[in-house]
Amino acid sequence: MSEYRHEFKYICSEQRLALIENNIRGLMACDVHAGEDNRYRIRSLYFDDYCDSCMKDNINGNDPREKFRIRIYNQDLSYIRLELKRKERGKTKKSACVIDEALCRRVLSGQPLAMDAVDADVYRKFCLYQQVRLLSPKVIVEYERVPYVYQDGNVRVTFDRNISSGNMVERFMDEGIVTRPVMPLGQHVLEVKFDELIPDFLYQAVQLEKMRQTTYSKYYLCRKYSLAGGNRV
Repeated sequence: MSEYRHEFKYICSEQRLALIENNIRGLMACDVHAGEDNRYRIRSLYFDDYCDSCMKDNINGNDPREKFRIRIYNQDLSYIRLELKRKERGKTKKSACVIDEALCRRVLSGQPLAMDAVDADVYRKFCLYQQVRLLSPKVIVEYERVPYVYQDGNVRVTFDRNISSGNMVERFMDEGIVTRPVMPLGQHVLEVKFDELIPDFLYQAVQLEKMRQTTYSKYYLCRKYSLAGGNRV
């Protein structure tokens, strides 16, 4: 994905998520990458620089703002993504490339990276930021996602449950790391993403008119939770 898209986020109860999922189940397709139960587990490692610019950008609502992360799905180390997510004028743009396990371990250990190890602009920018801005891993974010897609308008509706945070960044690729929930019991996140327009019948099915959009950031919440010593803030 390289174009800017709309991305709406809502904090919802389990009951509302279940109602919305029931509404869209016959209208949208399950994501082909999800398992038999139409879900997968996402683990992301977020980076920030020597003065926590990404954290401060979130606090101040700066525009544009961007952040790097490394992401794995269902603990599958054969497919590791380095991503740069940029938010500008209310829309988001995601650039990504695939890195191998050995390169990921070099990143985790803070070793210098070869600029030509991966032929991708996002990787070269990451290397530059690592050298110039001392970019380093800050926090692990993990959650369970149920995704639905609709081809017209490139609509994607995701239900993110059990969002948790971890400080053991050097063990990002290990199984069984310790993470702690960062949201009150029964609270989850609904995300709605689309290119230009969302079909009206989907808008009604997701009941967007009944919910209040939030600027929720998983990185910001989990980092804030981590800095607070594991206490919800």
